[in-house]
Amino acid sequence: MFFLSWGRPSPQDQKACIHKSGTLNYDDKYKGATAKSLSSLKADEGLSKDGFLLNEARVLVGSGIETFEKGKSALKSWRHFGLNWAFVDPKTPVQQGVKFCVCVKELFPWLMMPLQVVYVNETGTAKKCAASFGFGSGTLHGHLLAGEERFSIEIDENNQVWYEILSFSKPAHILSFVGYPYVMLRQKYFANESAKAMLKHINSSKS
Repeated sequence: MFFLSWGRPSPQDQKACIHKSGTLNYDDKYKGATAKSLSSLKADEGLSKDGFLLNEARVLVGSGIETFEKGKSALKSWRHFGLNWAFVDPKTPVQQGVKFCVCVKELFPWLMMPLQVVYVNETGTAKKCAASFGFGSGTLHGHLLAGEERFSIEIDENNQVWYEILSFSKPAHILSFVGYPYVMLRQKYFANESAKAMLKHINSSKS
């Protein structure tokens, strides 16, 4: 089972996809695992044993509290998905338990891939430096992949602001199994384009 739309998916299309998607399509023991660091996930032998591959991108997007707050706002309004070929309904609340669709245009049809926000984490305060905000989303039945992805923004002790995407995934459908090398390339391409979208939002909203 997977979800296609020949035109840009409408809110009704996305609701129908979510309604049919059901529950998470990966082992519950890995739920929330992307809240950990990349090094922790690399050390988790269970992930690799179960066929999951890691993907990570970490990009410096600026410095200072203002940049951090704008990055945080961008994540909450899904600006990191502000692409011509991929989007999430910007009205989707970033709250634990919320289900949503990532809509991606592949050649002629659009793919609708259902996910659920499995956690939202916020640590520290920007005024004290070293603060972060992020959330992880798990794939639901009907998604071409099985796994989880985290988007986060962080200001470190040096006042630098980093945007990070961290995920683990494996094929969940014959199409993604056959074309997994292509899927991995698309993941890396998305990470690059998403970072550009984040930078564009931060720079365009500077006072």
